[in-house]
Amino acid sequence: MDKKEEPEGFNEAVNKAASTMHRFPMIEVQGVPLRNWIAQNWSSVSAFCPDPSDLLISTYPKAGTTWAQEIVDLLLHNGDTEICKRAPTPVRSPFLEIHYPPPIPSGLDLLKTMQPPRVIKTHLPIHLVPKGFWENKCKVIYVARNAKDNLVSYYHFDQMNLIHPEPGSWEEYFHKFMEGKLHWGSWYDHVKGYWKEREERNILYIFFEDMKENPRREIVRIMQYLGLLLSDDIIDKIVELTSFNVMKENPMANYTSIPKVIFDHSVSPFMRKGEVGDWANYFTPAQSQMFDEDYARQMAEVDIPFRTSI
Repeated sequence: MDKKEEPEGFNEAVNKAASTMHRFPMIEVQGVPLRNWIAQNWSSVSAFCPDPSDLLISTYPKAGTTWAQEIVDLLLHNGDTEICKRAPTPVRSPFLEIHYPPPIPSGLDLLKTMQPPRVIKTHLPIHLVPKGFWENKCKVIYVARNAKDNLVSYYHFDQMNLIHPEPGSWEEYFHKFMEGKLHWGSWYDHVKGYWKEREERNILYIFFEDMKENPRREIVRIMQYLGLLLSDDIIDKIVELTSFNVMKENPMANYTSIPKVIFDHSVSPFMRKGEVGDWANYFTPAQSQMFDEDYARQMAEVDIPFRTSI
């Protein structure tokens, strides 16, 4: 796209569709609950064929997706702040499978307007990722966040996201998460799927907690994976620009550009806390014990080094 990348009339299209916007039901695709509009458009999503130069950023929802997208955009543009403010995150880095009621452009619509190399976002578990990404040996960055913090963040997001099903009470949502009855399915299956395939498919698997603990180290890992070499000064600048407080105030990264009929920031901001260990403010001792026991069962066959505190 040109300097001005935002599709003309995106907000106008949302406003036109406002009367049809509501909390859409989920439909299962190969065992994974997805919003009905995504499920109905599934043949187009699964048939998408990326260019070998395209980069896929994959996460379970609320695991650090936007953070990774901003880091990658700044790395690819040598830390140029102005270029990285050319459009909101979902326009600079389209959401592969997202689909709305017409006339709102889908992720595939946005991708058609862009020339490779493109940075593409997905929340799809690995078995639903279009085969073209693997056939064309695209680079894939996967960001994983510990289950307890991921659950808390997703709970707040589903309250403010007015097109996801009603989250219900904290207690109800707690059980939905453990049972994989949320958009994009089971956290457990998601993180395990990419972990098991990371070496064979050349996936850069990074942890939210590592990014919080030492953002510079993880940004350098991403830079090296992308085959880039930036100066120490530019890396330091990217560390600052992608800090939570700076991104929270950046209208091109904090999703305040999304109309209120979709994201109601008065309920909860899209960028809420970005912390490690916030789960302790929500889990009761009994819930924590129940969750830990269930976690041990669901994660028994893998040893992924998650941390619930740093």
